[in-house]
Amino acid sequence: MDKWVRVDEGAAARRGSGERTAPSGTPPERRGRATEAPALPADVATEIRRAAEGATAHHREVLVGRMERAVAAYDRNRFQEAARLGGQLASEVGQVPAVRRLAGFASYRLGRWRDAVRHFEAYVAQTEDADVLPALMDCQRALGRHKAVAELWADLRHAAPDADVLAEARIVAAGSLADRGDLPEAIEVLASGGAGRSLRNPSERHLRQWYALADLYERAGDVPRARALFMRVAQVDPDAYDVDERLAALGPERRSRSARRGPGGRRPAAAARRAPSSSGDGPGHAVADQHDPGDQHGPAGPDGPGGPDGQDGQDGQDGAPPK
Repeated sequence: MDKWVRVDEGAAARRGSGERTAPSGTPPERRGRATEAPALPADVATEIRRAAEGATAHHREVLVGRMERAVAAYDRNRFQEAARLGGQLASEVGQVPAVRRLAGFASYRLGRWRDAVRHFEAYVAQTEDADVLPALMDCQRALGRHKAVAELWADLRHAAPDADVLAEARIVAAGSLADRGDLPEAIEVLASGGAGRSLRNPSERHLRQWYALADLYERAGDVPRARALFMRVAQVDPDAYDVDERLAALGPERRSRSARRGPGGRRPAAAARRAPSSSGDGPGHAVADQHDPGDQHGPAGPDGPGGPDGQDGQDGQDGAPPK
């Protein structure tokens, strides 16, 4: 089935207690708004009609139309409406995977964790599709069910998911460990997956992992590593998440007295004191070389992109870490 429910998992880096699809301190997702209701794929409409075979022909078409409205509402960020319509559909044609998927994500975006878990679990049982598992893990994390998060993380790693799904799940798994105070292991989960590597052409998932790992390092008190990773994110996308605020909160980079004076205690020439060129490796490069997060793992832990740490609320805010 086409993945026509457009969910920006990178809503990515979501705030741990705010927008649920991003990491602690990350931004609202960047998504366009539909101008008209998208047509359902023919196979979805057919599944709905077949699932309601005991109903009248008129009611079957009513259900198809309801699904179209639910998708349109979701696509316009009207999650309350999408969740309401999705819940109605699930009560009548809950055996249709597309219905469960939409109802699950609408509930997830509203912070209705228990409803989202119910729909996601039904969807996974119907399809064995692993791409909703990061969101399901995120819901279980928000409910404080860390054992369930660990079990889902183990299952996902054996399912050979695509790289984006694995990255989001890794962020949530790390956040769950951090919630329990195991910051060193949380860092290990991200760093062992290559989250600290510097890349020439990073994708959105790399930025989300850098942000999550930086958040962990900051929470662990390792400011140099945190700053290096936040700066790396800012170099690629200065508007990403709230990275400028995070860097400002860390304060200016401190240089040791010996570094300020140079070899032999002499102050360096003016040219040597210039900031690194933005056309080169950028401000965080020197720190990253000396404190590559992938080399040593200190304690830290994000609410990571996609990782919530809030309470189950039927009126939760719009919007995981990943993630």
